[in-house]
Amino acid sequence: MRTRIGMLVAAAMFAPASTGGAQAVDLGRARVIDLTHEIAVDGPAWPGSRAPFRLDTLVASPTAAMFRLTLNEHFGTHLDAPRHGSGMGWTNDQIPLSRLMGPAVVIDVTAQSAGNRDYGLSVADLAAHEREFGPIPRGAIVLLRTGWARYWGRPAYFGADTTVTPTRLHFPSLGAAAAEVLVERGIALFGVDSPSTDIGAAPSFTVHGVLARANIPSIENLADLGGLPRTGAVVVALPIKTRGGSGGPVRVVGVVP
Repeated sequence: MRTRIGMLVAAAMFAPASTGGAQAVDLGRARVIDLTHEIAVDGPAWPGSRAPFRLDTLVASPTAAMFRLTLNEHFGTHLDAPRHGSGMGWTNDQIPLSRLMGPAVVIDVTAQSAGNRDYGLSVADLAAHEREFGPIPRGAIVLLRTGWARYWGRPAYFGADTTVTPTRLHFPSLGAAAAEVLVERGIALFGVDSPSTDIGAAPSFTVHGVLARANIPSIENLADLGGLPRTGAVVVALPIKTRGGSGGPVRVVGVVP
């Protein structure tokens, strides 16, 4: 009973004002989907990162264990606080919880990305999505499904071309013009199943700046989003609460009624 009551309250919090009410979610019936890759020493790291992850043993006995965890903020499935992409904005500890949980909108560009590894979500893609599934509500958590999670742990994930200097990366993500539209829509959070909110071939981190200047946190390196419906799910994404942090590891789950 307590679980159901808790989810009823959470659903009421997550429902956008335009829905006129909340949908009851019963954890006993709902599907809970882990959208997070595990953190491990052999996990994919941004090219050029130095020792992005270490797990040193402090105690390991038949009755106890304790380790020292050392990692880059932006390793594995992680949150970018707005401070990361701009000279201002919230740090990890300042992000309101209301921005980290809410109704999910999944935009699928797997077909486009399969034919173009440098694909960036376009304004036309957003318009097509809204024609089919309705307007993106204010306060939504928008997740971009590129299909790139299938390459996790493989060279194709970053698509690094070392034949040029500097090394050019190739993976899909969010286009700058579409990012501006999402800012106008008033989304709470953006997430993508590829290494960055900017496409790999982008000459600069323009999308990072667009989102950060609007105080919109983002999540990179999400796991497979294929289990989520295009609308109707709830997402919870709780990062480590580092004072002054520009990001950090985050556990992301989707709840499908």
